[in-house]
Amino acid sequence: MSKRADRVTVDLSSYPDLVVIYLGMRVNALRGFGTLLGFGPKISKSVDDRPDGLLKHETILYSLRHLGMRQYWRDYDALERWARSEPHAAWWRQFLRDSGGTGFWHEAYFMRGGMEAVYVDMPVANGFRSFAPTLPARGPLFSARQRAKLSGAPTAAAPVGDDTAGS
Repeated sequence: MSKRADRVTVDLSSYPDLVVIYLGMRVNALRGFGTLLGFGPKISKSVDDRPDGLLKHETILYSLRHLGMRQYWRDYDALERWARSEPHAAWWRQFLRDSGGTGFWHEAYFMRGGMEAVYVDMPVANGFRSFAPTLPARGPLFSARQRAKLSGAPTAAAPVGDDTAGS
């Protein structure tokens, strides 16, 4: 006897400013495996510290050389505040100086509408980049807030400037 599927949904009305962000790091060179594996404990600790606004963190295995995560944030300001604070800001500055044989990307989706993405040293087109034209992430496209066309001032200074963010 078959059982009817248990189909449910969720009430997100308490999360009007919800942001879902997918992130990934891909190994591009042999030394990238060390870089990728070195980030695991750092990410785990930062999640265990329960940053304000982080509702959920999930790890994703895209392939043996491409790991990622999906995070749910209460609002963009909480995500931006965390991303521009330590230790994340230091990780980002280091990565932009030397990607350690890896590539990085993120795509963010906003409950109130809109999406934005950035790809750094990603030789394989994934996500939006697999079908949409690419543009340099410079000037008005430098920060996630600007790419998503979100109003309001940044919650903190960017960890790197447009002129120091690599090519």
